[in-house]
Amino acid sequence: MSFESSYRLNKVMFVNGNRVLLALLSLFINDAALAASDRTPLVVVSTAQMETVIKQIPLTGTITSAKVARLSAEVNGQVEIVNVEIGDRIDSGDTLLQLDREIEQFTLQSLQAETELARAQLADAKRRYQNAERLRQQNNISANELRLLEAEVEIDGAALKRQQADERKQQARVDRHTLKAPFDGVISERTTEVGEWIEPGKPVLTLVAIDDLRIDFRVPQEFYTRINQQSAISVTLDALPNREFNGKIETVVPISDPSSRTFIMLVKMDDSETRMTPGMSVQGKLRLNTGRQGVVISRDALLRYPDGRVTVWVVKPEAQPPAVAEQRVKTGHSFDSQITILEGIQAGDVVVVKGNESLQEGQPVRIQGSE
Repeated sequence: MSFESSYRLNKVMFVNGNRVLLALLSLFINDAALAASDRTPLVVVSTAQMETVIKQIPLTGTITSAKVARLSAEVNGQVEIVNVEIGDRIDSGDTLLQLDREIEQFTLQSLQAETELARAQLADAKRRYQNAERLRQQNNISANELRLLEAEVEIDGAALKRQQADERKQQARVDRHTLKAPFDGVISERTTEVGEWIEPGKPVLTLVAIDDLRIDFRVPQEFYTRINQQSAISVTLDALPNREFNGKIETVVPISDPSSRTFIMLVKMDDSETRMTPGMSVQGKLRLNTGRQGVVISRDALLRYPDGRVTVWVVKPEAQPPAVAEQRVKTGHSFDSQITILEGIQAGDVVVVKGNESLQEGQPVRIQGSE
């Protein structure tokens, strides 16, 4: 091979080698840039807003029934029949308990017989009076005799009314030996058995209505003047901790408990979506409008430190690529998933709400989206 041919071959290999080197260098730079991009934190941001400040008050309550009756008999007597057990669902008018009424029934039968006798005596007196009226028209009896027969009709009529009243009185007494349900509900307590002697006023059964349930909340007295039926409240049942229901304030009882400095607030909620029973415990969140405007952000943006500091990461809008700076803040009321910021940031500031756990001052970030 000549010198010229050798020179040309070496030149081609040198040029091709440079190209390979440049290609490898380009791949290295791209991989390094990609690796650097992968190390840039990916964050989700939101914008601080100026909104009405809401004070959220946590409450604890109990589901109660608007109707709870401790039932007792109106007369004394021996229990003959008990038709219900604890947990039975009852309709209004159902017979719950029966007392022995044999003696009272005999007395009623006697009075019924006396009523029939009085009715027959009145009928006979009316017949004799009608006959006397015809005889008087023929002048066969005196006017005085007719008036006597008329008075006898009136007396027998009054006697029948008195007897009928005595019969109805005894019938009512017999009826009072039967205890009936005053409304629909469930038997929650039974304190008597067959054969037991009971007195009037002694509770023997407890009936609880379950179709008109409400929640009793005890609220600190300082909020009394700020609550009305339009105040917002949400309710969470301890039996269903992952579901939240909207409640409606039905009544604010204007009586404060001096021992606890609280008053009672009655709340209704739609129980068609869930099963509720009296006695269940309930957690509530009462939201009161403070009438003030303030800077509000998501609570997820906050970072709390053991020394008491509270900070958020703010995205610097002037930096390219976007970078973050840690800002100490002073917080106010929290409600729902938001919190009021009293000092540290302003409305319009962009804060990191996800991916803020391990950021560093001035660190570039990639913004995924906003909340």
